[in-house]
Amino acid sequence: MVLKVGIIGATAYTSLELIKILLRHPEVKIAYLGVRRTDRPNISDIFPALKGLLDLPCETIEQKEVPKNIDLAFITLPPTVSMQYVPLFTKSGIKVIDFSADYRFRDKSLYEKWYKAQHTDSKGIETAVYGLPELFRNEIKKANLVGNPGCYTTATILALAPLLTKELVYSEDIIVDAKSGVSGRGREPKEDTHYCECNENVEAYSVGGHRHSPEIEHILSIKTNQKVSIQFVPHLIPMNRGILCTIYAKPKGRAKEAVPILTDDTVHNLYKEFYNNEPFIRLKEGNETPKTKDVIYTNFCDIATKVTENRIIILSAIDNLIKGAAGQAVQNMNVMCGLDEKMGLL
Repeated sequence: MVLKVGIIGATAYTSLELIKILLRHPEVKIAYLGVRRTDRPNISDIFPALKGLLDLPCETIEQKEVPKNIDLAFITLPPTVSMQYVPLFTKSGIKVIDFSADYRFRDKSLYEKWYKAQHTDSKGIETAVYGLPELFRNEIKKANLVGNPGCYTTATILALAPLLTKELVYSEDIIVDAKSGVSGRGREPKEDTHYCECNENVEAYSVGGHRHSPEIEHILSIKTNQKVSIQFVPHLIPMNRGILCTIYAKPKGRAKEAVPILTDDTVHNLYKEFYNNEPFIRLKEGNETPKTKDVIYTNFCDIATKVTENRIIILSAIDNLIKGAAGQAVQNMNVMCGLDEKMGLL
């Protein structure tokens, strides 16, 4: 039976990528598009690239009614707005994958501290599953509500999870230097993403206060059963899409013989074992390093590691709109609905 899906917030960059993926998915039909505007344009009027592919009209989303003809909803609304709509769908028995940060934290107070808003769906935030299949696949299989991770968080968590799980690095001495294309700042016009402002320019932003920092720390702490603390500095790069993270972790001393001597080979083999048979993790060999050009328009996360005298350097690259958003959401949908996890993505 074909899975009928809706997209709530259909005009976002991530929604366009989501539509493109779903149009080639053999088990999915896009049955509903919702927007927060009063007119009813066809989606192909908003995104001309969809002309002849999807000419479905967009409906004005209501806070009291949900479409009756869908099995799963992708909600691509901003943080604090999304939680106003998610409960309407979950209460109607519709599975939900939420793109905002509203359902990524298990700690409600942590969300409220960083997003400066009261969370109005206590049940949802308590029951939502974090949508990173490589780490939470079994929970996602049984979930009705998934919080789709952020782009920086995906690239960082996947890069650090093997070392932290094995307790081979100090969990409170980690530096993350991350760089993102301009689409990572969203479709809403902002002065610092105007062409003349960001072209031929590289700059750091939200230094010491980016909202993905607590998400990274929170999820890694839960997954590895230890307190994780990072210094996270994001940078805006004058390109359309792609994220590259360079991460510096301090290795622990060999207090016990059970702790292996960390070399390039032992760390690389650790990652191979940890991500064995993961379809969307690609480990670089030898002196190869991840490049954003190698991952854009794909759902892959490319990872490389290098051991130096005082640090282990981990590099990871993803497409912020695919593995960092729409592609990962489809991966989550496939897991939730018992479909081949790679369907529509490879």
